[in-house]
Amino acid sequence: MSLICLSDFEAYAKEHLPKATWDFITAGADDCFTRDDNILAYRRIRLRPRMLCDVSVIDTSTTVLGKEIAFPIGIAPTGLHCLAWPDGELSTSRASDAMNTCYIASSYSTSSAEEITAAAPNGLRWFQLYIFRNRKLSEQLVHRVEALDYKALVLTIDLPYTGKRRDDIRNNFRLPKYLTIKNFEGAFEGYDGPEEYGAPINTLDPSLSWKDIYWLKNLTRLPIIVKGVLTKEDAELAVEHGVQGIIVSNHGGRQLDGVPATIDALSEIVNAVQGRVEVYVDGGIRTGSDVLKALALGARCVFIGRPILWGLAYQGEEGVQKILQILHDEFRLSMALAGCKNISEINRNLVQFSKL
Repeated sequence: MSLICLSDFEAYAKEHLPKATWDFITAGADDCFTRDDNILAYRRIRLRPRMLCDVSVIDTSTTVLGKEIAFPIGIAPTGLHCLAWPDGELSTSRASDAMNTCYIASSYSTSSAEEITAAAPNGLRWFQLYIFRNRKLSEQLVHRVEALDYKALVLTIDLPYTGKRRDDIRNNFRLPKYLTIKNFEGAFEGYDGPEEYGAPINTLDPSLSWKDIYWLKNLTRLPIIVKGVLTKEDAELAVEHGVQGIIVSNHGGRQLDGVPATIDALSEIVNAVQGRVEVYVDGGIRTGSDVLKALALGARCVFIGRPILWGLAYQGEEGVQKILQILHDEFRLSMALAGCKNISEINRNLVQFSKL
């Protein structure tokens, strides 16, 4: 089977994964309006290419928090990779390292932070962090990943409660008995109540507020990135509280349905922070031209989530590499056809919003 674009991998994963697993990966909240609009919004943006620009040599490299990566496409935090491939996050970690990009490991991984590091010791890794009602769990995790040389903490701020994902409810989705959330093995022993993705329900702390950024900064020397910002007001608060980066994200449309597509929210946030912190975006990126549009609107790097799981379902580490290579190749071609030799030449003049 010849897989030449991300939608080919999506079709393969849908055909080969168990229905409940596929439904979990693709799930959005409520009517899935936001999940679907994340993709559709890119189609409303048109490119304004420039000609005769000598694009014989194209450089796609950039940096995130001062670390060089080969191209501005990283791996977003998604949980439970072992549902898609036996060694899950270990394949993801190795593929990210091989492609010289950034992998944000999830708190809810089916491999531990230590195992992910051991799989690719030299890879660039950030760690996605949730804050639990039992703060000691989060504190211990922060100290573990700092000792393991993760380069940043990505604090997810849009999940005080889990959005209503109808298919997961219909399927009574549960983590299979042979898998565990490795970072919290033993932490919930003796618990016999309802679970959500392998952990007791309602364990995340809904009282989390901006003042907790200071609490987290006192725990670690790692840079802090907040993930889940969709408004200029929150972007300004993030800068005021001393974060080093913002990921414009709506959790893949899995939380509050009806919020803007991330690419539609991006410009407002870029304008608000005025270059004081790096801004990234996730959600809906499916082609290299999508990456070009996001960078033109001010993102320093994009992060992809579901497509990584499609790649795992296809061929593990090799499948993830293929996903990243396809996007890299498409992005490089889009740059050349738009008249951009390097990342610094990508700017707002390259895009316009369709009137359709």
